[in-house]
Amino acid sequence: MIDAYEDPGTPDSRSGGRYLWWLVARQPWRCAAGAMFGSVWMVLLAATPYLMSRAIDDGLEPGDMGALAIWSGALFTVGAFNSWLSIMRHRTMTRVRMDANFRTVKVVVGHAVRLGAWLPRQMGAGEVVTIGVGDVQTISQSLTVVGPGVGAVVAYLAVAVLLLSVSPLIATVVLLGIPVIVLLVGPLLGRLQGSETEYRERQGVLTARIGDLAGGLRVLAGLGGKTLVADAFRRDSQRLREQGYRVGAVTSWVQALGIGLPTLFLAVVTWLAARLAAQGDITVGQLVSVYGYVAVLVGPVSFWVECGYQISRGLVCARRVVRFLRLEPMPDTGTRDAPSEPSALYDPESGVRVRPGCLTALVAEHPADATAILDRLARYAPSNATWGGIRLDDIALPQIREHILLTDHESDLFAGTLQDMIRSFGGAGLCRYAAPPRGATSHNEPAAATQHDTALQTALHTAAAEDIVQALPHGLNTHMAAQARNLSGGQRQRIRLARALLAAPEILLTVEPTSALDAHTEATVADRLREARHGRTTVVTTTSPLVLDRTDTVHYLVDGKVAASGGHHELLDTTPGYRALVARDNEEAVR
Repeated sequence: MIDAYEDPGTPDSRSGGRYLWWLVARQPWRCAAGAMFGSVWMVLLAATPYLMSRAIDDGLEPGDMGALAIWSGALFTVGAFNSWLSIMRHRTMTRVRMDANFRTVKVVVGHAVRLGAWLPRQMGAGEVVTIGVGDVQTISQSLTVVGPGVGAVVAYLAVAVLLLSVSPLIATVVLLGIPVIVLLVGPLLGRLQGSETEYRERQGVLTARIGDLAGGLRVLAGLGGKTLVADAFRRDSQRLREQGYRVGAVTSWVQALGIGLPTLFLAVVTWLAARLAAQGDITVGQLVSVYGYVAVLVGPVSFWVECGYQISRGLVCARRVVRFLRLEPMPDTGTRDAPSEPSALYDPESGVRVRPGCLTALVAEHPADATAILDRLARYAPSNATWGGIRLDDIALPQIREHILLTDHESDLFAGTLQDMIRSFGGAGLCRYAAPPRGATSHNEPAAATQHDTALQTALHTAAAEDIVQALPHGLNTHMAAQARNLSGGQRQRIRLARALLAAPEILLTVEPTSALDAHTEATVADRLREARHGRTTVVTTTSPLVLDRTDTVHYLVDGKVAASGGHHELLDTTPGYRALVARDNEEAVR
């Protein structure tokens, strides 16, 4: 089975079927062993009626107790051996399924890491969660076909040969009847794929809505929007339930036919064999053996139907995984080095120019316009933005990530102690690791640890987050839930800011870093942020006068373009639109 640290390999993402075959090809010997155990197990099941017929014809009917004992002993031995084979078959197939499960998880997680911040721009969180929670398990179950599925084919052929020695007529009926049963179930499997695909899509939508609710419940309660969102969630869940009923209806027919048709077929063949026995064409022992052979065939046929059902569902889920694996991260064709000294960032699309070493603010009527500019300046979106006159996409991406950090008020906070949460420079969303400032030198381990503790305290002080630490029962060692849900929105915002400040990037781009803070705390953070980032490039998006008053340069944006630039007070005097936007924000803060 795949090791936790083993390379899962390069998946075949050309189609769902090819992906399933790739999972089989990654463990050929185990799959071959499963097929061998399954085949021998089913063939020996078919051997049981043969041994029973010999015991009747050679021992019981003529009264030969020696022959009866020999054939009974052989029947017991085969049964005991087959029990051991059943155990080995189950163990082997469990390992096959677990390997497929873990390998798919590693492939999906690894690709999600490669996509990074590009992932939420291409696929919703609900669909990713659905892949990880449901699709992976269904894919692994579909690999059952390589064990009992192969065994069912072998057993079918073996029984056909045995029946041929008893009666060519019965053998012909069995050989033709079993494929007819499988063909009758086939159309339902195609219909099942369509219903299952739509069900999975709706499930992804509903999962995404659940995530949105979990993250924004407090906001919804404050705005009085709980009823509206609850109604939408109720409608989506009802649609999912109705689609689930459709899937269940098809599934019930598949499973009913998988059991019912072989049983009906058993009755027909038994009636035919009984007529032949009554006519003297076959012996009583052969009649018993025919009944046993056909009864054994119920198992392989049920396996075929079940495997067809599992493969149909597995293909649906494999296509979703393949679609995810086909997503490509933002291309990195950059080969040039980052500027060797502090340099200006420039976004020609908006006209925003960020001077090095300054605190710059972006003010926009629509916050999304300012956020889009930061995405381009941090190279999280395609653009013609430059850094020191060099196009960002010409610079090697690792160097961009090393010196430019973009964070917003929705950046992920990972479960653990508060100290670990603040020190987790990496993560999903828009928060990425940034190296210490250029020119930093290495120290011995104790000195480095002391320096890091000091930096942590400084970051907490700058973000005005010391009171958060003091209020927790164990301070920095207090365990925090994922996304720090045991903190208020303003507290989480300050923790995110402290984490970004601790990273000490050369260029810090932050979206609305104080939007959830009261006026007093906001003014404190603005003062400390300016002091802590003195001499380093910092860009904030905000409409708060308390923050704007501490900035060096303000860019006022209209429809995503720079309409005016200058100091805060200068724009208040010369730009009516800016004055109206900022004054409105100020009035809301006072209220």
